[in-house]
Parts: sequence; C-alpha cells; structure tokens
Amino acid sequence: MELSFSIQGGDFTRAGHASSEVKKKLKQLGIDAKCIKSIVIALYEAEVNVVAHAWSGDIRVEIDKDKIQTKITDKGPGIPDIGLAMQEGYSTASKKVREMGFGAGMGLSNMKKNTDVLNIESVVGEGTTVTMINYF
Repeated sequence: MELSFSIQGGDFTRAGHASSEVKKKLKQLGIDAKCIKSIVIALYEAEVNVVAHAWSGDIRVEIDKDKIQTKITDKGPGIPDIGLAMQEGYSTASKKVREMGFGAGMGLSNMKKNTDVLNIESVVGEGTTVTMINYF
C-alpha cells in the first residue's frame, strides 16, 4: 500500500496532516500501538522540518506486511552539516518559527530515536531527502 502527500513550506496550519492520515491507516491495519506512536512521531518531526525550513516537499509512505518506509523529499536550502544538525538542541530555525513554538532542535534526533533506519541525504541549495524505516 502506498500513500503520498504534498507539503507547502511555511504552512504550519497543515503540519501534521500526513502523520495523522498515516496514523489512521495503520490503526485500520491493526498495527501495534507502540509502533504506530514511533512512526507518527518521526513523520510529524519530518513534516515540521519541511514546513519550517523548505519551500515545498513530498512524502511517500510504503506500507508492507512487515515494515513501513517513509521518504520525505524537499526542495529547500539543504543541510550543510548533517552531523551537527543531528545534535539535540541545534537549530537553524528562524526567529519567527521559534516564536510559533517550533525549531527547538529536536526534530532529527527524535526521528532517529523513533525509527529503525534513518538515512538523510542533502544538497545545499537544492534540498533534502530523508528515508525512515520502521519494522513491525
């Protein structure tokens, strides 16, 4: 089964839409609640990162019998130093984003904590692709 969503940079009113839809679908499929929680946390963090940092993005979710793979691809400034960005508390969020309660620098580390596999590829000035896998 495959689901796909589009994300518009700066549209905080829709941040979390994809993770909510994926949560509903996984519940319908009878996936373990603890597993769903981890998947939804990681996906929500990814969505917020696209909204906060990129111009646009796409999410593709593939649900198999034993795993879920989520691929988030954005068009944006990219991540110059992924190792630094993975550190808890490190953030490049704008003042405006922080004033809205986002940009605490926990997104990537929360994604890593809540996935079995996390891969981040980024090209400065072009965008970032994040692939997350959770096994059931």
